[in-house]
Amino acid sequence: MTDPSVSIVVIDDNASSLELLSAALEAEDVRILTAADPEEGLDIVFREHPQVVVTDLVMPGLNGLEVLDRIVEFDPAIDVILMTAHSTTESAVEAIRKGASDYLQKPISISVLRERVSRLLEEARRRNEGNALEDRMLETAQFEGMIGRSAAFWEMCSRVRRVAPHYRTVLITGETGTGKDLVARALHNLSPVSKGRFVVLNCSAVVETLFESELFGHVRGSFTGAAQDKIGLYEFADKGTIFLDEIGDMPLGTQAKLLRTLQNQEVLRVGSLTPRKVDVRVIAATNHNLRAAIAEKRFREDLFYRLSMIEISTPSLAERKDDLPLLTRHMVEKFSQQFQKVIRGLTQRAQIVLARHNWPGNIRELENVLGHACMMALSERIDVQDLPDYLRSSTRDCSPTPVAEPLDGGTFEAHEKRLIADALRKANGNQSEAARALRIGRDALRYKMKKHGIEFPLTKNASVTE
Repeated sequence: MTDPSVSIVVIDDNASSLELLSAALEAEDVRILTAADPEEGLDIVFREHPQVVVTDLVMPGLNGLEVLDRIVEFDPAIDVILMTAHSTTESAVEAIRKGASDYLQKPISISVLRERVSRLLEEARRRNEGNALEDRMLETAQFEGMIGRSAAFWEMCSRVRRVAPHYRTVLITGETGTGKDLVARALHNLSPVSKGRFVVLNCSAVVETLFESELFGHVRGSFTGAAQDKIGLYEFADKGTIFLDEIGDMPLGTQAKLLRTLQNQEVLRVGSLTPRKVDVRVIAATNHNLRAAIAEKRFREDLFYRLSMIEISTPSLAERKDDLPLLTRHMVEKFSQQFQKVIRGLTQRAQIVLARHNWPGNIRELENVLGHACMMALSERIDVQDLPDYLRSSTRDCSPTPVAEPLDGGTFEAHEKRLIADALRKANGNQSEAARALRIGRDALRYKMKKHGIEFPLTKNASVTE
């Protein structure tokens, strides 16, 4: 027997109603879970992540609207149907405003209930099919370690594929964080010298006085501290590729020597009179406007034209917003494996926050945000409160109060322990309340408390603020 693709949680303090509703909603591919206690029902929701919840409005402990609030806070994608024998226009309006999918009056019409739930389950199945389709798309939307399906992305990839077999020099331009290093690696991998070395020099990270020695090498005694001959990175890349990242930060003197090297295909080490023949393909990259740098006499015009015979531009994330869902899915999977956590994706409101952001830091910023969120998340889905501060502060309408502020340092284990301890303190030791604040079930909370050796009252070293 295959596992059911969807599940329903029914919460009602009346045992006969639970039995009736379970029988009415029973279907071959649907799993029915029931709870007579709303706290227990929420635990099941947090643990099982159902597609639909059917709950009574008037119950001891927590009422249906409070249950609705907790579920919407946990994951707004879960459809909640409220039932009541005491229906009023005001309560119906409040329920819908708070996020309920439907509001039914008791005694419930079985046919109406089945029809409403069937419609919600069908929508859930379509979402599942969409997720499966995205998984298949993720497998096919990859090019040399890069991911995308937008027109701008595939136009860039097509250019890389055409250029790679033939180039001697290529200039890659684009904003910071757009993946210029991945494009450079793709060019090398698809070139005739793919089995040769791929050597990287970050021009912005080299001290100007040592630049020529780093790039071209030196001979013993050529300057103070040159105790022995040293091969430069350009020569080290012989029969391969050198990638000159941030070429716009290269000193003018070194630019002149690089131009001679490109023209003659030979390297002259600092302090040497004997040039050495080399066969190197050169890829340069910059986020600067080199034409403006030429006008300001900060970059050589002749070197620019030598490098830019072929120019490839990497699109910003704002220009390829269609790729955001695929990139997000890929990165969440990567960080889930890296942190050894089960992260199944993002809540709808977290996806909305990401979609609204303009991503000035491009893909690198997205990777940073999702790495942070995967580390901070305690449930299986990333929510708004798991995102970095600057994204949360820009969302007024959908961001709940964070349990604890994100911490800049420390391991994931330390983050998790401190978040749990802080939630327990705020709940004054009430595990159900702490679990709800953390958006996990009570069983999961108890497991994590045991895992981290946390007891209440808290010891000093378990506390965030103490």
